[in-house]
Amino acid sequence: MQRRARYLVPLALSALLATAACGESGSSGTGGDAASGSASGDACAPVAGDQLLLLQDDKNLQTVDNVIPAINAQASTPALLAAVDAVSAKLTTEDLTNLISAVNDKRQSAVDAASVYVKDNRLDQGVSGGSGTLVVGAADFPESQILANVYADVLTAAGFQASVQSVGKREVYIPALERGEIQVFPEYVGSLATFLNGSDPSVASSDLQKTVDNLTSLGQKVGLVFGKPSQAADQNGFAITQALADKLGGVQTLSELAAKCTDGSLVLAGPTECPTRPFCQLGLQDTYGMKFSDVQDLDIGTPINQALEQGVVSIGLVLTTDPILAQD
Repeated sequence: MQRRARYLVPLALSALLATAACGESGSSGTGGDAASGSASGDACAPVAGDQLLLLQDDKNLQTVDNVIPAINAQASTPALLAAVDAVSAKLTTEDLTNLISAVNDKRQSAVDAASVYVKDNRLDQGVSGGSGTLVVGAADFPESQILANVYADVLTAAGFQASVQSVGKREVYIPALERGEIQVFPEYVGSLATFLNGSDPSVASSDLQKTVDNLTSLGQKVGLVFGKPSQAADQNGFAITQALADKLGGVQTLSELAAKCTDGSLVLAGPTECPTRPFCQLGLQDTYGMKFSDVQDLDIGTPINQALEQGVVSIGLVLTTDPILAQD
């Protein structure tokens, strides 16, 4: 059964629909001609549909992105590392999907979903030795907020006074983590390594240990250390509606989509930083040769999902653990 995310921003989405209806482009500041050339057709114009399809990344644009605790080096202690490593030892990709479903589908708060997970898995037992206050940072999407609360609950059980602070995107929270304004952050191995390397993706690959080693070296230069990576992984991915896939003859991969959409009629949705990220718009252009008529500035999760479902955009950046995706 198709599951729906429930965080709505009606006014923002209504404004977006109105903009799309008027034929305006470039809401991110990089759409239209500036994005990748004018569209000359409508083969891959948005098609509304209730079911979203995660396209296969057949050219391996994305790298490993296992969840890993990022820690300010000066705040790191054996008790802190033991607590966050206990989370890593338990956390699976299936757990992530279930936690997101608890928030999106069952209307639990990130705080409550995290609390239930910690108690059900006894992560509040067997940790100790902590003292003092800690701030755990969270990015502005549900998975990060859930993970931050899981860390905070386990750190509190270990004896710390841990709180969660929502910060935003990496350009904001990584400097705060480096300065020690935040002490702990749930991060992703490949994405963070690439970010710390000046958006150069050469430090990230499909080899988890090699990518962790590169991340560790990069972190040392800016005062960050890391706990152990978890089995849980959440890569960036790209989704279209099943209706658009069917219209195009049943495409399943990003290469197949690119081959069908050579007229430049694709409309892409991604967060503000998407046009400059090698794993987002730049990657789709350079690795797959995609061309876009427009790039819409939308948050990952419900805003992008709804824009896809309502036929506002053709393809959107998603997280591969999102329960709404049809993964066959």
